[in-house]
Amino acid sequence: MIKKIDIKNETIAEELLKLQLLSYNVEAELIDFYEIPPLKDTIKTLQQCDEIFYGHYEQDGELSGVISIKVEKNVLDIHRLMVHPKHFRKGIANMLLAFVEGSEKEIDKIIVSTGTKNTPAVRFYEINGFSKTGETRITEQLSLTSFIKILH
Repeated sequence: MIKKIDIKNETIAEELLKLQLLSYNVEAELIDFYEIPPLKDTIKTLQQCDEIFYGHYEQDGELSGVISIKVEKNVLDIHRLMVHPKHFRKGIANMLLAFVEGSEKEIDKIIVSTGTKNTPAVRFYEINGFSKTGETRITEQLSLTSFIKILH
């Protein structure tokens, strides 16, 4: 089940942060860069980020995946897409992406960026109809690849 997350709720924010740290640690290992911003978040920074969070919950109530977005004009910007490592390869990221695509009726396009060396994420976005729009070098070790998906 996917539902909106009340990030202002301390308990929920703590649960989300735990999932985020587990998920982004896997990305950090993949790209061999451990200074990515999601690994520096705290409950407070999550609660102040102005993103809209949706969570995928298992039948037992466990939070297994999260997507966060911002919508400006007709553009949906994915800020985070994370799945608990024990739930990898179950289609949760696909479900979360499809959910936000279907819930935001006025959007024309979706944008997202991920670590260039994060091959599973790059492949995920390409398989889901996103096109690369560019690559930005952040540091000597880190570059981000940007994607766009035109909906109409």
